[in-house]
Amino acid sequence: MEIPKITGDHFQAEVTGAGRPVLLEFYQEGCQACEAQLPILEQAAEEACDVKFCRVDAGEEPELADRYGVTEFPAMLILNGEKIFRKVTGRQTLETVLEYLEM
Repeated sequence: MEIPKITGDHFQAEVTGAGRPVLLEFYQEGCQACEAQLPILEQAAEEACDVKFCRVDAGEEPELADRYGVTEFPAMLILNGEKIFRKVTGRQTLETVLEYLEM
């Protein structure tokens, strides 16, 4: 499942206003760990249908990365509205990602 890329223009509608939990990944172009994380997140998105998955290119949206204190990549935040339930950095396994989603 392809994970949509979010920009600041529609961040509120797509993430904080989603009405359900969101796994938000911050990545940077050219980051090998980020590239390796993407297929894992795509698989997790297929298995965790009740969670919305989105990605933010931190290079294109530095203000969003700053807003959430993201300085390492990849970084994943699990949010519901404005509330952050979990924030992790670095490449994660499928099993770990799915465990994080068990809130």
